[in-house]
Amino acid sequence: MLDYKEPWKVKIAETLTALLRETDTPAAGIINAAQVIAEIPPDPALGDIGFPMFSYAKMLRKGPPQIAHMVCARLTQQDEVGIDGSVKAEGPYVNVRLNRAQTAQAVLAEVLADGNFNFGRPGTLEGKKIMVEFSSPNTNKPLHLGHLRNDVLGESISRILAACGAELRKVCIINDRGIHICKSMLAYQEQGRGTTPESEGIKSDHFVGNWYVYFSTELRKQTEELMQAKGLKKEEAEAQSPLMLRAQELLRKWEAGDRETVELWKLMNSWTVEGMKKTYQRTGMSFDRYYYESNTWLLGRDEVLKGLERGLFYREPDGAVAVDLTAEKLDKKILLRSDGTSIYITQDFGTAINRYQDWPFDQMIYVVGSEQQYHFKVLFVLLDKLGYAWAKNLYHLSYGMVNLPEGKMKSREGTVVDADDLIDSLRDMALAEIQEKEREEKVGDPREIAEKIALGALHYYLLQASPAKDMLFDPKESLSFNGNTGPYLQYMGARISSMLRKKSGEAGGGDKKYDANIFSLLISDPEWELVKTLATYPQAVSEAAAALDPSRLAAYLYELSKCFSRFYHDCPILNAENPDLSAARLGLSQAVLRVLRDALHLTGIPFLEVM
Repeated sequence: MLDYKEPWKVKIAETLTALLRETDTPAAGIINAAQVIAEIPPDPALGDIGFPMFSYAKMLRKGPPQIAHMVCARLTQQDEVGIDGSVKAEGPYVNVRLNRAQTAQAVLAEVLADGNFNFGRPGTLEGKKIMVEFSSPNTNKPLHLGHLRNDVLGESISRILAACGAELRKVCIINDRGIHICKSMLAYQEQGRGTTPESEGIKSDHFVGNWYVYFSTELRKQTEELMQAKGLKKEEAEAQSPLMLRAQELLRKWEAGDRETVELWKLMNSWTVEGMKKTYQRTGMSFDRYYYESNTWLLGRDEVLKGLERGLFYREPDGAVAVDLTAEKLDKKILLRSDGTSIYITQDFGTAINRYQDWPFDQMIYVVGSEQQYHFKVLFVLLDKLGYAWAKNLYHLSYGMVNLPEGKMKSREGTVVDADDLIDSLRDMALAEIQEKEREEKVGDPREIAEKIALGALHYYLLQASPAKDMLFDPKESLSFNGNTGPYLQYMGARISSMLRKKSGEAGGGDKKYDANIFSLLISDPEWELVKTLATYPQAVSEAAAALDPSRLAAYLYELSKCFSRFYHDCPILNAENPDLSAARLGLSQAVLRVLRDALHLTGIPFLEVM
């Protein structure tokens, strides 16, 4: 994989090693290329790569500016430095100016190579088996905006890791049991009167979610009444309310295998899962396997009881099973309730063990919100205590909350923005834009294109911030065709596709073969900046994988698009001053399109040939 920095890093390392060995310092040794820091100078006039010399001042007993001059003097005496160029000392930096013609030829020859697209495939994770869990929905409500951030993070990270050579397995845990499920079941059982999603004309997961909201509304009324009548705190009043007591009884019936309860549970879960899978298909999410907590919770409970027998856990006076983790700087944790029913962490034991048995991984990544950080610290510590060596390879990729400008979303109050409703709204806004610009005939199927624009807007907006940050999702801002947005990136791809179609007369523009020698003509500043940006794509993919942060690739996409826009504005392509230069610029455009299309795929943004 071409990296225009690498030959220079090697040469800098060799030169520093030679200077080090000429000193009488006891630290004399070998400096490897991996230790050499390469930076992009803040001003292009300074050069293309900058190598700071600060790290070597103590070893060489000289100031960084003096070291920079010494390194440059050595390098200029040598004939071969890999990709040809020149060096100059600027203060404490060794600045390199690359040979534009040679670098353009090397970069574009690789990007435009025949066969499968392998540019941006650094191979850093070859041989690694990585499992990624994301989405993790409950079967008491449909997917919402928070799930959408989770989904696009998990899907994008999985694609990026696979692009780096990892063997990937994407999994989804369906939280289909527990008190939250019993709440919607109880509401439907008492008030549903045999209605169905079909009879009500409602998408099946939305139908179930409405009953969860109904339960929560009634529970809030009962809680407030008990707080006023008995002077109880909110938590106490909620626990003592008739609705909550009936929901707890329903959970006990389910765990005891009561036939009527189990049948209702199966029916309502089937409605929710059916609806969720339609949303996954709509948004481009896919999983290699679904796991269901109802199939793993008993395994988790058995693990807790084994830990109790081994003395790892203990019983509280009320019969609950707990663990004291103060030695690990964590708190006491209940693992089984006093009535024997399990909690989230109990079933997470079983799910984790089941997964490793199915597919022994080298790393397991949980994409789950930041509010669960403590939960995963406890889970990983306890799996390690239970003797599972692979627990050390578990990682919680924590991400921040996502809300709308109107405020925080709450499922139980019905203020959550359902994923389907949000996408519908974005699609309708995009469709209105297409109609306003009278583009219906030019785009083919306006509704289909509007849907893809909506997904591009949504996915890019949710990815452009680093995962750890909380964020506000602004639908109107996300749909802008100008600036740092998904539609802007999609438009750039459509613009290049249109130009290539115009030249070739083929649908999609086709991939033309070029003589790499003509790329030596690409030496103007806009061309050169675009070539250098293309060359850094493998590094962008590698860094996004290492940091588990798709926002780095999103930032690369925006920078590439801006660079192409400057090039397109300043450099005539179809009407260049001579045919060879026109062909070279077309080849550069085709290379940009290849990288753009690939990076859009890795970030889950639909590529559009027309807009």
